[in-house]
Amino acid sequence: MFRKFLREEKAQGAIEYILLAGGIIVAAVVIFAIYSSMTKSAATKLNQSVGAKAEEMANIINQQNLTG
Repeated sequence: MFRKFLREEKAQGAIEYILLAGGIIVAAVVIFAIYSSMTKSAATKLNQSVGAKAEEMANIINQQNLTG
């Protein structure tokens, strides 16, 4: 019976596909986590720079309104 079990290879292909799919899923999750972190960082920097420029423009407009 043990020898028959060792010779049986029908499920081997299915297990290989399951392991391959699992590896792909793990890689996708890791890539998504890294991409999400990078995107969040870029968005924060962009918001800070746009906010600073908007504040600068508002100050210029206010100065022109006061003097003009």
